[in-house]
Amino acid sequence: MSATTQHLTTPAAPWTSTFESHLSKLPSPEFVLTSLQPAPKGSPVPYLPRLRYCIYRGMWGSLPENKHNDAPRNPPIYTSDMPTFTTDVRMQKVGQFFASSSGHASSDDQVQGSGGGGPVEAVWWIKETGTQWRMKGEAFVLGRDIDEGEGSGVRTVKSEVGRRMRRTEGEGNEGDWSWAKELTAHFGNCSPGMRGSWKNPPPGTPTNGREPDKDHQLGQKVEDLHDPIARENFRVVVIKPEEVEQLDISDPATARRWKYTFVVEKGQGGEGKGEWKTEELWP
Repeated sequence: MSATTQHLTTPAAPWTSTFESHLSKLPSPEFVLTSLQPAPKGSPVPYLPRLRYCIYRGMWGSLPENKHNDAPRNPPIYTSDMPTFTTDVRMQKVGQFFASSSGHASSDDQVQGSGGGGPVEAVWWIKETGTQWRMKGEAFVLGRDIDEGEGSGVRTVKSEVGRRMRRTEGEGNEGDWSWAKELTAHFGNCSPGMRGSWKNPPPGTPTNGREPDKDHQLGQKVEDLHDPIARENFRVVVIKPEEVEQLDISDPATARRWKYTFVVEKGQGGEGKGEWKTEELWP
């Protein structure tokens, strides 16, 4: 595995199995994601919230099985408690993940590759179980440069995401695991129509009454896992959670709330040990 940091010693999060069980009951695993947009000059606040619906694509390193996905798969040697979703680099939220991060990247050139790390909050409402899940963390963007580039964005992603990945008991060698292969597998897990959406005209561009050019037609279906235009725009976003809340209001008379907080303790040799702290709260 081409990572730039050691993994933390981290047990599985105590909330993951219940979270994924609840999501399995949804017709579509939709959630609301909030990011921060830098406010216009002269605004009394530095950032403005921006929300949209996204589709949960599984935990990073544990891509769901899909019989229609012909992409090569990594050996099943890593997993994590970090939700993923896919997006188009031309969407405004990608720039927001960069602009609100500690690096404050803002130019178009700075957001074309891997990086980001801006604060986000995600909310799932599971009507079938009467449960709301709320997750606070940071959003990291993975692009095609993830195994090729040596820039600060690539190093940041491999450091921040890599250290929260856990080794499983699956068969395989670490040297056989590739970030780029995982990215392609996510692309393959999307339908041909979804892949085709990454060849649409740039989102938000005025039509001015014109038809899109031949390379950016609407409604395309992409079968090629390495289509140059679709892959250029395709991104996987990994949410690294720092705090998760589970609110169970299935029975108002016995409503319960749990808060899970991720903390890191440094050992004598400098090795990090991650741990999830659980606290039950009044709802």
